[in-house]
Parts: sequence; structure tokens; C-alpha cells
Amino acid sequence: MGMESILVTGASGYIAQKLIGALGACQDVRSIIGIDIRPPAGDAQNFHFVKLDVREPLADLLRQHKIDTVVHTAFVLPPIHDTKLMEDININGTRNVLFSSLQAGVKQFLYTSSTTAYGFHPDNDCPLTEDSPLRGNDDLVYSKTKKEIERIFGRHDLSGKYPDTVLTILRACFVVGPAFDNPLARYLQKRFVFLPVKTQPLQYAHEDDLVRAMILLLRKRRGGIYNVAGDGLITFDEMIRMLGNTKISLPFALMYFLNKIAWSLRLTSISEFPSPTMNMLRYPWWAENGKLKKDLGFSYQYTTQAAFRDYAVSVTPGNKTKG
Repeated sequence: MGMESILVTGASGYIAQKLIGALGACQDVRSIIGIDIRPPAGDAQNFHFVKLDVREPLADLLRQHKIDTVVHTAFVLPPIHDTKLMEDININGTRNVLFSSLQAGVKQFLYTSSTTAYGFHPDNDCPLTEDSPLRGNDDLVYSKTKKEIERIFGRHDLSGKYPDTVLTILRACFVVGPAFDNPLARYLQKRFVFLPVKTQPLQYAHEDDLVRAMILLLRKRRGGIYNVAGDGLITFDEMIRMLGNTKISLPFALMYFLNKIAWSLRLTSISEFPSPTMNMLRYPWWAENGKLKKDLGFSYQYTTQAAFRDYAVSVTPGNKTKG
């Protein structure tokens, strides 16, 4: 079963741009409709952009373009100070897109969630599986809203009420690659990187692997929940060394306090994220990735280390031998 007419929300975003480019190269895709509040930088074969907020009515658009597949990537990722707006866009926007899609009878709805929905806690499962409890931290809007959105899926008997629509949830860990550009990327690129004395390693999925997984799940019309995460882990020491920068260690409490001041004063050159974000540095939240391999025969082209190295080489071309 193929996919012919696809709607991608958040079309100007990092993952959406990569996905739209890949879909444009798929011969079985007849049309790609992208919606966002700002137009994407690039273009693709059979792509048409519509300026639309995800909280606005979608029914007419879905019918007009005979959409059979919806990929929902729209999400406010970089933290903003207006948490109510962030929650409104993330939660109510997703609810609107989801139920508009279900009522329009689309064949598949794929939502890009995140392993941050599991939360950052000292007693996390190691590794976290698709069956681990979702405990996204309530003091961190991104993690909280990822958790709450998945509860929308779980709270309603969607498969019973809408048996003709396949529902797919992808929980991706941090995504990295040459196009990686967010507050974490910018922080790690500083000449001197301030970090707590003790940090946990991170896990990455390469942008190309995530897009390949998404297209495979769409082609196979496979529903369910899947973690997407590269094999292995990488330490902050390794990341900073690959980028050719220098780590400066500080006690966690001091760093938390200083970051809180910088965030509240909107000193973006120092901090682009609220202090609760720092819990992701000190608690393990690594995801098990075997379900995607077992169910669909998916194989990752990049380990966590290789994925980050691909990014490091792209931003520091003369640094290829480091790390």
C-alpha cells in the first residue's frame, strides 16, 4: 500500500525539510502539501506550501488535496518565555491536526514524538522501551507537552473509533546531522562550554536515519509506537573534543543558579534554555531501539558516535581527525 498525497505540518522545520526533500524523490508520491506559519527555505518535487497555523481549521485543505497521509512534525522546540503559547501550539495544535485527519479519513497519521516524553529521572529504565512509563518533566515545557500529547492518543479509543486510520508514533531521541541547529548545537559550539561536573552521555539519531524510518513506516502503513535512536552513546567530553572546544566544569547547583539568572534576563548569548533543561544532563534517558529493527527489518546507517561526528565535520571541516 503506497502513499500518494501527503500533508506535512511544520513544513519549515528541521525534520520536515529533510522529509519533504526525501518524499519529493519518491516516485509513488503524487503531491506533498506543507503547512506552516512561515514558508520553508527549500523546495521539492511535487511540493506545495500553504501558510496555515496548526490550530486553524484543516478539513477543507485535507479534502481539497485528497490527503491520504498526514505527518505531524509542527512543534515549538526551542524554549520560549511564553509557556502558555508554547503549550497551546504544541498541545492544541496537535489535537486539531489529529482529529481533523481522523474525521477526514486519512489512511495514516504519523506523529513525531520524542524520547523526552519519558522524562529525565534518576530511576529511569535503562534503556527506556516503548512500554516504559511516560513521565515527561512538568517543569520543562517541551518534555511535558510531548508526554501530554501522547496521552491524547491513549485517552481516546482511536483505533476503535477510526479503524481505517493507521496511527504511528515515533519517539526520536535528539536528532543530529549536518543540518543540526538548535540551542544544544549552538551551546556545544561555544569556545568554552560550561557543564556540570557530572554528566550522563547522550544518544543521537542521524537525521537521515530518522527520515528513512519515517518513510519506511509510511510505505508499510505500520502503526504503533517506535523509538528511533542510534546504537551506543556519546559523552559530552567526546562531543566537545570533536568540535575542537574546551569544557569547563562547574558544580551543578552553581550552574543551575547562573543559568536561571541568564534565562530570566533573556541573555541569549549565555543561555537559550530554562534551568530545568539541565536535568537531561545528569539523569540517564537512553532509548532501546530494537523494536523498529525487529518489526520492519530497519537498520541504522549511523551509530550515535558516527551521527555526531557527521555533524562535527560539517561545522568544523578542519577537525576531521579529532575525536
